[in-house]
Amino acid sequence: MSILIKNGRVIDPANKIDAILDIFIQDDKISRVAKDIQTQAETIIDAGNKIVAPGIVDMHAHLREPGREDKETIASATAAAAKGGVTTVLAMPNTQPAMDCSKSVELLQGIINKDAKINVRICGTLTKGRLGQELSDIAALKKIGARALSDDGCSVDNDALMLEALKQAKLAGLLVICHCEDKKLSQKGVINLGFNSTRLGLRGISNESEYKRVSRDIELAEKCGASVHIAHVSCGESVDIIAAAKKKKIKVTCETAPHYFSLTQDALLEYDTNMKMNPPLRSKEDLAAIKQGLKDGTIDAIASDHAPHTENEKDIEFERAEFGVVGLETELSAGITELINQQILDWPELIQKFCLNPARILGIDRGSLTAGSFADVVIISDQLSWTVNKSTLVSKSKNSPFLGRCLKGLVDYTICNGTIAYQR
Repeated sequence: MSILIKNGRVIDPANKIDAILDIFIQDDKISRVAKDIQTQAETIIDAGNKIVAPGIVDMHAHLREPGREDKETIASATAAAAKGGVTTVLAMPNTQPAMDCSKSVELLQGIINKDAKINVRICGTLTKGRLGQELSDIAALKKIGARALSDDGCSVDNDALMLEALKQAKLAGLLVICHCEDKKLSQKGVINLGFNSTRLGLRGISNESEYKRVSRDIELAEKCGASVHIAHVSCGESVDIIAAAKKKKIKVTCETAPHYFSLTQDALLEYDTNMKMNPPLRSKEDLAAIKQGLKDGTIDAIASDHAPHTENEKDIEFERAEFGVVGLETELSAGITELINQQILDWPELIQKFCLNPARILGIDRGSLTAGSFADVVIISDQLSWTVNKSTLVSKSKNSPFLGRCLKGLVDYTICNGTIAYQR
């Protein structure tokens, strides 16, 4: 199959490209990126007045299969991802069974091979069952094809066990992704600790429960010379700790999610459980710190932290509702709305956070438009607006924090491995 994309504003941070160019795709690879390409192609796409960029690499999403197919499946999640411009996703390991052994990874890989509409990489667990008591067989997970390790949703409380996990991950050449939460400090909280938690009569989650664990995990990584990646950064103190660690040349990277630079704890004043996630929406000052961290490069990547839940799990009392929100279909638009339109980032910087940096952090050959690389491309009408509503979400679950909000930017085409995975 061949595709010729004409006259788009091609943005490719890996090759420092931001220009009106054509892209010729042959089979599953990018053949040429140049001005006015004259060649025959089976499909010709006019991308005039549109952004053409590498497909998004989302390094943090919960796809729920196997075990909770009522929430999401590989088929529905990857269809939602394609609609959002995502061409590669890292599937987090809190499935049923958890991705803590070769047998589980083989099971999931079989489903991916059969049903996935985009590239899906698998994250294995740090500990068996994500219980924080006994390490998974890290070497076996590496051998079977796991791309990273995490107990996401839980933090490994035992310092000695976490240090050993980092050492083994370093030997295996696997990235450790840390969910930073000290549950002795978060204390079964459900909302950010502060005036609003008191006003609403809900248990609060302190910033300290996050940043103290961020600090510990970075210290342990430094101790053994391992790389560590901090997931879903939500508060200003965490940004400061990560910035200081980077200045010391410690091997730390981090991500945030769109809800942390788009929404604050004030969104919870009506007890809307679609605003309930972990870590929680924080203060205006924390949101400003997240945006500054994105701007100055402290925060390397943006990921959805896509966490689908059924209506039965969300449309109940706030304290009982599950943590988490869907995000694969809205992350790019939220980035355009809150970061491009507010001049926090320019387009090359936004694409770097969504595409190039996550690919480099995971060590995968994606996130660029280099000739000869896999043809993962997204074409975006960046000036179009849309209102998020349940009826148009492809995800099996509809628990979006952006329901009813108008966002900027629509994906026209998502091309994955040289095949059109989504067309508006």
